[in-house]
Amino acid sequence: MQTQDAIIHGASHITDHDVYFFKEGNHFKLYNKLGSHLTEVNGVKGVHFAVWAPNAEEVSVIGEFNSWKTDTHKLSVRDDWSGIWEGFMPGLGAGTLYKYHIKSRYHGYCVQKGDPFAIRWEVPPRTASMVWDLDYKWNDLDWMEGRLHRNSLKGPISIYEVHIGSWRRVPEENNRHLNYREFAHQLSDYVKEMGFTHVELLPIMEHPFYGSWGYQTLGYFAPTSRYGTPQDFMYLVDHLHQNGIGVILDWVPSHFPSDEYGLAYFDGTHLFEHSDPKKGFHPDWGSNIFNYGRNEVRSFLISSAMHWLDKYHIDGLRVDAVASMLYLDYSRKEGEWIPNEYGGRENIDAISFLKRMNEALYQEYPDIQMFAEESTAWPMVSKPTHIGGLGFSMKWNMGWMHDTLKYFSKDPIHRKYYHNQLTFSIWYAFTENFLLPLSHDEVVHGKGSLLGKMSGDEWQRFANLRLLYGYMYGHPGKKLLFMGCEWGQVKEWAHDESLEWHVLQYPRHRGMQTWVKDLNRIYRSETALHQADFENAGFEWIDFHDWEDSVISFIRKGRDANDIILVVCNLTPVFRTEYRVGVPVDGYWKELLNSDAVEYGGGGKGNLGGVHADHATSHKRPYSLRLTLPPLSVCFFKKSS
Repeated sequence: MQTQDAIIHGASHITDHDVYFFKEGNHFKLYNKLGSHLTEVNGVKGVHFAVWAPNAEEVSVIGEFNSWKTDTHKLSVRDDWSGIWEGFMPGLGAGTLYKYHIKSRYHGYCVQKGDPFAIRWEVPPRTASMVWDLDYKWNDLDWMEGRLHRNSLKGPISIYEVHIGSWRRVPEENNRHLNYREFAHQLSDYVKEMGFTHVELLPIMEHPFYGSWGYQTLGYFAPTSRYGTPQDFMYLVDHLHQNGIGVILDWVPSHFPSDEYGLAYFDGTHLFEHSDPKKGFHPDWGSNIFNYGRNEVRSFLISSAMHWLDKYHIDGLRVDAVASMLYLDYSRKEGEWIPNEYGGRENIDAISFLKRMNEALYQEYPDIQMFAEESTAWPMVSKPTHIGGLGFSMKWNMGWMHDTLKYFSKDPIHRKYYHNQLTFSIWYAFTENFLLPLSHDEVVHGKGSLLGKMSGDEWQRFANLRLLYGYMYGHPGKKLLFMGCEWGQVKEWAHDESLEWHVLQYPRHRGMQTWVKDLNRIYRSETALHQADFENAGFEWIDFHDWEDSVISFIRKGRDANDIILVVCNLTPVFRTEYRVGVPVDGYWKELLNSDAVEYGGGGKGNLGGVHADHATSHKRPYSLRLTLPPLSVCFFKKSS
């Protein structure tokens, strides 16, 4: 057992400059300074511990090495203003379990806390932090050097959203989930086959409650140990990169759980969160809200975001619940919130934090992408901060998602009365850089599966879902689809079960999967479908007025004037022949995709590979096509050169 003499004080690697920038709110690589670090002092190997606890009277490191005794290994205060406690403990190494025992200056409060900067934790429900290193030999140089092109807003971005623990399980081994390395190989093979460009992982940061899907984060610098070590997670990212697949992480700076060993009431005061529950407690999730106005908290959170980009080569972050950060009255009744200094509902501190975060991350990594899940009409979410925006690169188009799903739930006989629900999104499509999400949130909590939301009998539900996906891939904006939706999972998603892989034995599900694969292929290969996603010039209506027949037609355009694709959607089960659609140029229009093709589970109706344009004016265009529109279908046509 070590003794008190084992701690060496005054061996700090934290400089005065570190402290200055930390207190100023501008230290964005705190993970290199705070936490536990394997190091060497005067030729002696050990661990340097450092923790921010400004209102502590005493801080000790406890662990197996001292039988969890609280009075043998006390840290010392670095100075009289930083609030940092630190010390070097020789003889300890990787794998050492530890916590901080904190005795507060106030109320006689004593508590055992995990390390806010721990890079590895015990497997839940155990709660100790673990000394570890992040040594790893990366093999993704080709990806990293070409990432600016692969992540470009002018390129195809088709995201497969995944929850690691339920994507695929091993039934013959007590239904266990895959570990990071198993997942790496199976996921990369599948995503390559399906043609997605990126994967987005539901939060993998360490979290106490598995059923939160990671959205109740406590370990802001550690991948969850449920699936392996930090190096195992690095292997996952590395392997995906080597196979040409980008990795986006869901990241949650909006709130954190109140588990005693975590961030809440850390040193006997509300250190990370607001003290007033009207500002510091989230009524929807029963969790704590970060104090974005505190400089040290800003440094902590931005350092967390930077950590994943730096140490794990992550290609982008999807920031969860941005709307809950922007509004002081979010999900609160009158009298349950405190206005800002100007009497308004905007959270000025959170706005400032989000802008500074995006500036810092893009300055360090200009080839990443930052996504905002923002569900209101807050302006300029995806615009640069220097013109007044929040600085994200893309925003989830929640309005499109809700309107479209609501429309597709209608019986086709009534759809003509809801035509505007389908077409309205174009009126604001270019106000932000939008991503179109069909995410996990739409297939949980009793909402059913996407297939279950579709109207009609079984054939119509599958046809409707193929039509929905085709409309999505034709619509301006990048794409996101939650796992299992690509083959039409029947049940809603359950986090403690495997996806319904077995349904792929049935032709309609296999056909749906093939349809999504071909949508990704055409989306990636045809620049007209992705090059000008965020520009008015990239889209042109042919006809959105045919509400009586529930048919819409539009053109997607690339930068080249001759690069055009026609998309026609027939949103009823009526088989239409000789349906005339105006086009801007003469010649042969090849049918690239038809959702009614037999290989997708359709009826095999179509246009025999393409159509020659007639010299007949329609929809104010000089030429037109006479098309066969299969029931509940979408068809893509390209002008052949």
